[in-house]
Amino acid sequence: MSRISRRVLLAAGALALAGALAWAYQTGRLPGFAAKDQGPVAGRSGGGRSEGTVTVTATKARLDDVPVTIDAVGTVQALNTVTIRTQVDGRLLRLAFTEGQDVRKGDILAEIDPALYQAQYDQAVAKRAQDEANLANARVDLARYERLLVGAYASKQQHATQKASVAQLEALVRADKAAIDNAKTTLDYATIRSPIDGRVGIRLVDVGNILHASDQTGIVVITQLKPIYVVFTLPQQALPAVQKAQGKAKVSALGPDNATPIEIGELTVIDNQIDQQTGTVRLKATFANPKLALWPGQFVNVRLMLDTMKNVLVAPSQAVQRGPNGAFVYVLGPDNVATMRPVTTGRQDETIAVVTSGIAPGDILVTSGFSRLSDGAKVRVMSAPETANAEKSGGAEDERGAQSDGAPARAR
Repeated sequence: MSRISRRVLLAAGALALAGALAWAYQTGRLPGFAAKDQGPVAGRSGGGRSEGTVTVTATKARLDDVPVTIDAVGTVQALNTVTIRTQVDGRLLRLAFTEGQDVRKGDILAEIDPALYQAQYDQAVAKRAQDEANLANARVDLARYERLLVGAYASKQQHATQKASVAQLEALVRADKAAIDNAKTTLDYATIRSPIDGRVGIRLVDVGNILHASDQTGIVVITQLKPIYVVFTLPQQALPAVQKAQGKAKVSALGPDNATPIEIGELTVIDNQIDQQTGTVRLKATFANPKLALWPGQFVNVRLMLDTMKNVLVAPSQAVQRGPNGAFVYVLGPDNVATMRPVTTGRQDETIAVVTSGIAPGDILVTSGFSRLSDGAKVRVMSAPETANAEKSGGAEDERGAQSDGAPARAR
């Protein structure tokens, strides 16, 4: 037999052997395996659970009051923020605060070297004393000229000149008083006081520096934290409802989980125009902030309560499913059979949904286990932790049973 003939016979034999193995696998005659798609042979399965019952969790539909709210993201703003600057030039002698300290209106914050301004004040006071002495002497001379004028011992011109001199000195004394007030004010500027109640920040200048009234940096910034504002924006479509609720609307500042309230405040301001570029309107809410939970510059989740829907039918949001024909729920009958029922919903958030039609109060609704659930399926109701444990345990049993025959575990 030629070499080519032997190769043809070997190839034909290999094809025949492969076909025989495939036929044996398909029919389940290969030792250790059942027919295709049947999994491990009977007797070696790790099953034992009823494949016809679906494990679910459920809860009852109920009547409740539902708040009508709008969520947004806001920015915390201080009620007042003041940058403390000097109004006079001079060397900074002292800082009378500790960084981060709470201060009251009128508390001393810093002192500028007052020597120059004290000298100017003393000079103004001395000048007034000099002019007042001259004025007193001029008034005595005027009285003398008046007596001489009566006896014709003095001319009217001398009397008029002396009277004008007295008026000039009186005006000069008034100017001296104004100069004293100006010098006193300038001297007071050397002692810098807090204009508001608040908390000082980190100092912006050190003691010993020469400060000028034209400096833009300032000495320190004071921020008023009680009360405090939160500014946020809403779509212009919400404006009519917000205007209707203004005056009684409560605003909640929420934590990062968008559920835990940080502070409860009131809506105080609706901006007088809509931003044409974004189609939104700015609003401002005021919070008492007694525990300083809100801090200027902080971003917070904001929930504005507009109204409350009284005695409406509600269901957990996870119970309401969506399909090609709209929203539906699975309702459990007395025999634990799940029935698909179309519903109409109103307001809905991450926790509850308002159901306007399709179910009644007291209906038991499936809230989890939808992956294997179908209309008319038999179910077993368990609590959420039990369901999770059962699914985990069941998955492990399937995997162990499949691996005991050397076959890979099937995906659920």
